[in-house]
Amino acid sequence: MNAQTGNAPAETVLINGVRFNAVPGHRPVTVDGADTIVGLFKLRCAALGDRTAHREKDLGIWKSYSWADYWNHAKWIGMGLRKLGLKRGEVVSILSEDRKEWAYFDLGIQSVGGIASGVYTTDSASQLAYLVNDSDSRFLIVENEEQLDKFLTAEADMPGLAGVIILEDEGLHDLEHPKCMFLDQLYEIGRKADADEPGVFEAEIDKARPEDVALLIYTSGTTGAPKGAMLTNENIMAAIEAGAHGLPAYETDEQLCFLPLCHILERDVSIYFPLAAKVTVNFAESPETVFANMQEVSPHTFTAVPRVWEKIYSQVLILNQEATPLGRWAFAKAIQAGRARAEHMLKGEPVPAGVQARYKFWDRLVLRNLRRMLGMDRMRRGGTGAAPISPELLKWYWSIGVPLVEGFGMTETAGIATINTPEVNRIGTVGKPVPGVQVRISDEGEIQVKGLNVFKGYWRNNEKTAETFTDDGWLKTGDVGRMDEDGFVTITGRIKDIIITAGGKNITPAEIESRLKFSHYISDAVIIGDRRKYLTALIMIDQENVEKYAQDHKVPFSNFASLCAAKEVRDLIAAEVAAVNKEFARVEQIKDFRLIDVLLTPEDEELTATMKLKRSFVEKKFQNLIDEMY
Repeated sequence: MNAQTGNAPAETVLINGVRFNAVPGHRPVTVDGADTIVGLFKLRCAALGDRTAHREKDLGIWKSYSWADYWNHAKWIGMGLRKLGLKRGEVVSILSEDRKEWAYFDLGIQSVGGIASGVYTTDSASQLAYLVNDSDSRFLIVENEEQLDKFLTAEADMPGLAGVIILEDEGLHDLEHPKCMFLDQLYEIGRKADADEPGVFEAEIDKARPEDVALLIYTSGTTGAPKGAMLTNENIMAAIEAGAHGLPAYETDEQLCFLPLCHILERDVSIYFPLAAKVTVNFAESPETVFANMQEVSPHTFTAVPRVWEKIYSQVLILNQEATPLGRWAFAKAIQAGRARAEHMLKGEPVPAGVQARYKFWDRLVLRNLRRMLGMDRMRRGGTGAAPISPELLKWYWSIGVPLVEGFGMTETAGIATINTPEVNRIGTVGKPVPGVQVRISDEGEIQVKGLNVFKGYWRNNEKTAETFTDDGWLKTGDVGRMDEDGFVTITGRIKDIIITAGGKNITPAEIESRLKFSHYISDAVIIGDRRKYLTALIMIDQENVEKYAQDHKVPFSNFASLCAAKEVRDLIAAEVAAVNKEFARVEQIKDFRLIDVLLTPEDEELTATMKLKRSFVEKKFQNLIDEMY
């Protein structure tokens, strides 16, 4: 085995006015002296008071909410739930889209010793019942009538729930249910409890310890029932510390929150990292409006899954196709100039004066306007994770003046393990281990991780917890990869996804799938071929771009299925597959493919909330298409 550890500073570090540990990864992990999430929350709210913590749209207008608002609402929630019977160590489940109240509940629950657990709004009533029962949740928070219906549908299957709190009352004014109350009622209970017991909320915060479980985050459960990963205060504080050392933020920064806060990636970048960096978080109105909201906010940093970055790229290509010949020529020249500059930057080389001058000319003429149109004119750094991204896509963003860096983390590592940075970046890798985290490659090629960010274990599942760690205490990530002599880690796929062909050849499909997805006509793909003579693919087309192609080439279609069935569309995708095949050895080439002719959304079991195809579900549902190819 070979191992690499993130570089640790030799002395106390002050990063943008925030004091972090002298040596990352060593106990106790502290941020400005606080060693728990809620301790840091108390510290920040007391110091920042009337400064803006959050922004959110109300009737189409952005409104600001202060750190004092954050503190008061979290206090009323925590004291209210405590008055209703919540005990330390008990779980509260949150079923809501992103909004400021998500953060209020997260910190309010933890402040009184509860454990916060998010539920995806795309989950069904039966999935909700499973999560509530498995976590033994005492309370359930639901956003609106749609989410309340899930509780009412499966109420008999959740006998342990003491109460349900509803955030929005629209359409529910006549609701009478012994277990249900509205948010305003909880606030009133909390206000009265705080008045009756002044200082109790602060005292409860002071009881928190680094080893206490703060969060319960359920994994996707693609290979069985979802498992609840227990993340302690220390795990999250270690992640905050590692992120600050690797990807520093400034208190003048603006961020945009839009990925599900159930997911550890968004929870980190939109709740916990901002606590340390004192930045302002803007909540997107919905996943559908994220691009419009991005134009309005123009965030300084922005973290998204590859599918979002792919979507932005596709939109730019469509706009370019609709431009005048002169406009298309100018765009091509600008990208060419940007790529020439990016090649030097990505190698860590000084940019030659001539290359820089050419870039500045085209930046002033084209690229600056493009970034402004995308809401990226202030973007200092973009981040991508949770799934592989095409190296060519990363280079494209660097070419337009947006440094986009890839990292790796998982729920079990509190969302962070390795990262590239704009200054130290090797495209095609997921970067180096973050400070305080060790990474090694096992003899079998598995990436394994050790550090204070690594989770405590799975909720009430000692057997699965034991399976996840090696005998000497390293977390088995389940990812296959390699590490170069400079410490950069490359992920080649998942152990469980490795394809062994009938000829005995081992193939990791992720690299092929990632290359296919760089085509702006392909949104996702699943490579098939385990114990078979050759590789095939199930492909999901990019609706917007393929529709544009069909309209431009007068291809008739009436709906998504007929679009996928059109010979011209199949020929288009065949050409894209053939182009990708040229980059791989013969045994790794795709011999046939089929198009998935239904539009999938996170509500479908085939797609995760972070918009990745679930291999096992896809293979099962579209078995008939697979059989056709063999």
